[in-house]
Amino acid sequence: MSSVAGHTDGGRTPAALWEHWGVTSTWVEPSNTATALLLLGRGSDPATERGVECPGDLPAPSDPDLVARAAAAKAALGTKVFVLGHHYQRDEVIQFADVTGDSFKLAREAAARPDAEYIVFCGVHFMAESADILTSDRQRVTLPDLAAGCSMADMAVLSQVETAWDVLTELGIAADTVPVTYMNSSADIKGFVGRHGGVVCTSSNAKRALDWAFEQGQKVLFLPDQHLGRNTAVLEMGFSLDDCVLYDPHKPNGGLTPEQLRDAKMILWRGHCSVHGRFTLDSVNDVRERVPGVNVLVHPECRHEVVTAADFVGSTEYIIKTIEAAPAGSAWAVGTELNLVRRLALAHPDKQIMFLDRAVCYCSTMNRIDLPHLVWALEELVAGRVVNQITVDADTARHARAALDQMLALPGA
Repeated sequence: MSSVAGHTDGGRTPAALWEHWGVTSTWVEPSNTATALLLLGRGSDPATERGVECPGDLPAPSDPDLVARAAAAKAALGTKVFVLGHHYQRDEVIQFADVTGDSFKLAREAAARPDAEYIVFCGVHFMAESADILTSDRQRVTLPDLAAGCSMADMAVLSQVETAWDVLTELGIAADTVPVTYMNSSADIKGFVGRHGGVVCTSSNAKRALDWAFEQGQKVLFLPDQHLGRNTAVLEMGFSLDDCVLYDPHKPNGGLTPEQLRDAKMILWRGHCSVHGRFTLDSVNDVRERVPGVNVLVHPECRHEVVTAADFVGSTEYIIKTIEAAPAGSAWAVGTELNLVRRLALAHPDKQIMFLDRAVCYCSTMNRIDLPHLVWALEELVAGRVVNQITVDADTARHARAALDQMLALPGA
């Protein structure tokens, strides 16, 4: 998506921007909750969060010139900068993205732009790490707000995973276990997987990655999202729920007996997405009662009972393509991040598109990247200062790259 240089809509809400650009919709905003402001990224805890304080002056959110300032800074940098925008970003940020997409698509897009000296990643920390791994040494990747992390990625810490591997080694089953990590994981975890002959996967190629893994070994340690691993194994590969066990890193031996670990085909890490994990079976039943004939479309990071009750299941790109191809007049309840659902609803006013949950549910860390932070990051680059650079050490990057390259080598990749 190209930028909208020349617009001076600073301070307008996303809905107001869409109205200004001539887009109408039947979109109804979900109701606020007690944590709505936190989910919007307003409020901080400097004692525990990275990157809350920015060197220099952060523009005020009320600054009416924010859009013009971002456009001017981006124009001044020209081809030296390449701005990536994840689908879950706010509209105020997405309007300046050169490319939009999911995490892996964006990392690959960055690698495909070797002439861009600066990669400004409007996403979260692990995504910027992947971009640094896949780009050249001369390119510098920045994250406008270092507090933009990922709760799922943070649920798998390298020391915990190494302890789990020691447990499998002591039981004599590590040699038959292939580690597979979701793209939504830290560089440390990708590096661990690469060192142990494993592979990275995305939500769209998880089955291909697991098929490959089971050709290499008898069982899989799946990190860090239990729901994607379980849903793929059971619904796409024919495994039973009994073939899957849940490893809790906060309990001795993961809270499992040696027999459970030996018998399991899928050892699932106890991690989940805080956004997709909030959708429930009640959410599905409720929307079916309220909207006769509604199609329920959800991401595979949702709970197993939600996925099995849905009509359509797929990655972020799948969700977008499904909505785009849907007939006019059709009704859709979408179980994924709210910024994307709202953007789809506003882009397709001929369809009834609603959020699966009645309450607001943004990705709180993704929403840390707002227009003031983007303006600050771009203007600092114009001034010759690289802020919030994301770097992965050479050894970790080498092993993580091996796991990513193995994903790219999968049949059909």
